[in-house]
Amino acid sequence: MKKIFYLLSILALCSSCELNEFPESSALEEDVFGTEGGLRRYSISFYNDLPSSSDAYRLDQMSDYGAVNNLDNFLKLNAYTAQTSSGWDWKNLRNINHFLASNNRSNVSETSRNHYNGVARFFRAYFYYKMVTRFGDVPWVDKALSITDNDILYGDRGDRTVVMDHILADLDYAYANIQTSSSTDGSEITKWTALGLKTRIALFEASFRKYHTELGLASTANKYYKQVVDAAQELMTKGPHSIYTARGPELSQRQLFVSDAAVTQEVMLAIAFNKNLAILSSANWYWTSPTYGPRYSFVRPFINTILNRDGTPYTNRTGYNTQEFYDECQNRDYRLSQLIRTPGYKIDGKPAAPNFNGYSYTGYQPIKYTLDESKYDNGQLNTNAIPLMRYAEVLLNYAEARAELGEITDGDWQKTIGALRSRAGITGGTSQLPTVIDTYIKEKFFKDIDNPVLLEIRRERQVELALEGFRFNDLKRWNAGHIMASLEWSGIYIPELDKPMDLDRDGTVDVIFYDGNNKGPSVTVGAKVAKIAIGGPATNYQTLTADKHLEWFKAQTRTWYDDGRQYYYPIPSNAIVLNKNLKNYPFWQ
Repeated sequence: MKKIFYLLSILALCSSCELNEFPESSALEEDVFGTEGGLRRYSISFYNDLPSSSDAYRLDQMSDYGAVNNLDNFLKLNAYTAQTSSGWDWKNLRNINHFLASNNRSNVSETSRNHYNGVARFFRAYFYYKMVTRFGDVPWVDKALSITDNDILYGDRGDRTVVMDHILADLDYAYANIQTSSSTDGSEITKWTALGLKTRIALFEASFRKYHTELGLASTANKYYKQVVDAAQELMTKGPHSIYTARGPELSQRQLFVSDAAVTQEVMLAIAFNKNLAILSSANWYWTSPTYGPRYSFVRPFINTILNRDGTPYTNRTGYNTQEFYDECQNRDYRLSQLIRTPGYKIDGKPAAPNFNGYSYTGYQPIKYTLDESKYDNGQLNTNAIPLMRYAEVLLNYAEARAELGEITDGDWQKTIGALRSRAGITGGTSQLPTVIDTYIKEKFFKDIDNPVLLEIRRERQVELALEGFRFNDLKRWNAGHIMASLEWSGIYIPELDKPMDLDRDGTVDVIFYDGNNKGPSVTVGAKVAKIAIGGPATNYQTLTADKHLEWFKAQTRTWYDDGRQYYYPIPSNAIVLNKNLKNYPFWQ
């Protein structure tokens, strides 16, 4: 939807920036609200609140499991304040509420009016979900404000319980009234998208309440977990979506991200692109460029959590910590080879090992959104659709909620976690609940979790949904934000310096690591071989750990404050200047 209608003049009816700015009246309103076509055109403006075509493939840029070339200010000591904060922007809500207040013309059928009201209320719920996850308590506004609404315009920051209950009511209305049950290209909101979003939002709120005991709301968490279960069961039993397996375990998951047409069997919402209309993305450029993107490289602790193909933890392998790159990639969950460059990966039909000559810091180079031809690498040229919601997420949400309620069964496991692992070629542990704790994932990620089922669900979630924009909110809702600062940014095993390495064992040397105190490697290698200095006076960034793994950015400390401030963003100071009744939480004042 977004890809075609960005420039529609209908948007001019609804431009605003803050709660106290209002659209000018227009003679076109009767044409807009008096016809079904007008309602449809107006509703297209709501889609602008979704991730844009230029950022939908970069939503996990700030996460614990990715090393990047520059830290976000949010993770730097004293670098983020109310003066630099952003996001307190209410124009999209004003647009939605204006529509809901005006959509009352009798010459449009009630069914059609309710359908478009359902779409509007879906986007109001989505808008508020983003505001709550960013700021915590925010004011609930469900009408198009006028200049006399001083109690709202100059009110306080509100109450999250009020907002969350309204969000779920909006999504219930959307599910009951949206007439669209399928979308030809995956880019249109359907009644099933509304249910999917409900599982996402209710899960966030349930776990935030449970694990953030300082809120005093832990006793109400189960109410929201039950909402997740009910919505997911409705979608799973009545909806049209299922897990896509047509390309086999080696390719099925990645096909969802590299296909020009959204694979709507599983993809419930997507951004579609069109070469003929010159509506394209720069996904390849972002994920392969040494300068355009952040040179995002997965870190070893995360890669270590991806299972062996027999369903056992990779870290159960004897000598796993000293396996070279080729060996550690063998007989793993097929999602590893669909997530990063592994031996056998090709570009333009030729072997392409991890690129240390201008991209990878750790050796674990992402490919989830990239097409396998170099012609896409240098501009806004990608044609592949970008999923924003998948049926796989609904299964994960359902499994987690059932586990948190203490109600999960072997049958639940088999149709959720088991189904996703089977799709990825995993043969063991897909039909019965796990009973043994994996000490590696517990110690590296979730020290406070002693339930093996919850630990495995969290493992599955971080592997299945990697790079899809969930990770930071997941860590926030689990009260596990400290991992953002504590997880080491380490990479592949380097047995010795000055040793040419053929990472994918195709017969061609790919990289040589040498002591940065020297002028270069002591071994002669070809001009195209990446030559990477480790330590030395010229760099404080690329180093080796004590156990001989690459380490990146050790010199710049990542910060997670003990007072928990980073579970919220501060309200920007300019908004507080306009409204003296708004106050930041004490740690941001």
